[in-house]
Amino acid sequence: MSDLSQTIKLADIVPESVVDGKGIRMTVFVQGCRHKCPGCQNPTTWDESGGEEHALKFITDIAERNPLLDGLTFSGGEPFLQPAPLCELAKWCHERGMNVWSYSGYTLEQLRETGETNPAVKRLLEEIDVLVDGPFIEAQKDLTLAFRGSRNQRVIDMKQTRQSGNIVLLME
Repeated sequence: MSDLSQTIKLADIVPESVVDGKGIRMTVFVQGCRHKCPGCQNPTTWDESGGEEHALKFITDIAERNPLLDGLTFSGGEPFLQPAPLCELAKWCHERGMNVWSYSGYTLEQLRETGETNPAVKRLLEEIDVLVDGPFIEAQKDLTLAFRGSRNQRVIDMKQTRQSGNIVLLME
């Protein structure tokens, strides 16, 4: 059972999106990012002291208003700076049959390494269905790519990756 009493620092919420993953999604933009990628589309999310603190129930109340949602997408900022509350939010989604996408400026390999010493990062990786990983690289920007901004970023099917032990891309 998910714990919705936890709080999270939010930059914004987009109640309905079709560009942040497959299907109709609610996108949760977390506050705080250390990557500071040149050309970032959300530089206002970088300041870890910015944004607004909310209980997870604030997010789930918005999501419950839309029965057509396929799932939630965690974006930012850097979602893996707030792994514990996002893990609870992901559990809540799965309890309702929804899926969870997450963006990260870290690669899956870097996140796995961090997860060795940070159990919350490891738990969040276990809850993610699709991970779009890697920093945005302005020189590799490509507007024709689905669900990512630069060619170095991967759209990883995390369920298949966990099952096979090898990284399985959702799309090329």
